[in-house]
Amino acid sequence: MTKPNKQLKEASIIALRDCMGLKEDETLLIVTDEVKREIGMALHEAGMGLCKESIFVEIKSREINGQEPPKPVAEMMKMVDVVVCPTAKSLTHTDARREAVKLGVRVGTMPGITIDAMARCLSADYDKIIELTHFIAQKLEGVYNIRVVTEKGTDITMPVKDRKIIPSTGVLKNKGESGNLPSGEVYLAPWEDQSNGIVVIDGSMAGVGIIEEPIVIEVRNGYAEEVKGGKEAEKLEELFEKSGRDARAVAEFGIGTNYKAKLTGMILEDEKVFGTIHIAFGNNITMGGKISVNSHMDGLVTEPDVYFDDELIMKKGKMVGYEM
Repeated sequence: MTKPNKQLKEASIIALRDCMGLKEDETLLIVTDEVKREIGMALHEAGMGLCKESIFVEIKSREINGQEPPKPVAEMMKMVDVVVCPTAKSLTHTDARREAVKLGVRVGTMPGITIDAMARCLSADYDKIIELTHFIAQKLEGVYNIRVVTEKGTDITMPVKDRKIIPSTGVLKNKGESGNLPSGEVYLAPWEDQSNGIVVIDGSMAGVGIIEEPIVIEVRNGYAEEVKGGKEAEKLEELFEKSGRDARAVAEFGIGTNYKAKLTGMILEDEKVFGTIHIAFGNNITMGGKISVNSHMDGLVTEPDVYFDDELIMKKGKMVGYEM
């Protein structure tokens, strides 16, 4: 067995001890796949030194984000105190994660995680991330509509009144808490069938990677009805077709709040980049929405102007009235 490098070992300890709050008397389950085996093993070994029992399970990499793990693994997830999932495809938007959380299990998902991203993003000052995350979450309270505009052509309005606002800080120490590791974002589910406008994805797209030619998506009544652009747009169309009509539904609006995150093509990190917003299509059950489909794909928009009702809260990716 290859020993994890120093960077990975330190990041694994931070993830389990500082972010998940893993305790000596708790049981940990690591769910990984053949793609992220090295990171999974590093977390498992770190866990053995921090808690009562660390269990390592490797599954076959899923085909798409949101695809369920095998049933025996889903059952195991309900029988421990903490679950961490470094996998190639996301287990965030799965029934397996939701059912474990209902029973009080703390779950950290790490879709597409890399050693570099772990070392960089987990070394951030989480007090700063928490402060900014809650600042934006408070601004969202009572807002009826979110509008995003960019010079590249994005102009979309998403109704969000009374939708659950989720501040994801990456610190998951309380019973039943769940989120990404690393994290740093505020997100919510716009109301189904009501978002309208144009989204120009110019940063990255889940399942596609870094964008060379922007993907232009026309949203009508909550669905991505037209997708234009180059090879990246064609790839996105294929992914939409693979999962069916509801994979096109506007599922999420989010703002990144991790100042250490950078654009890499890995959506787990990209969607956390401070100064960007992301709009996801597909499943939003996890965040209080009504769309249940075996797909969840985030698209990153850079340098946005963001309005909460009539208030401009971000200008070309810079927070208005907030200093880091």
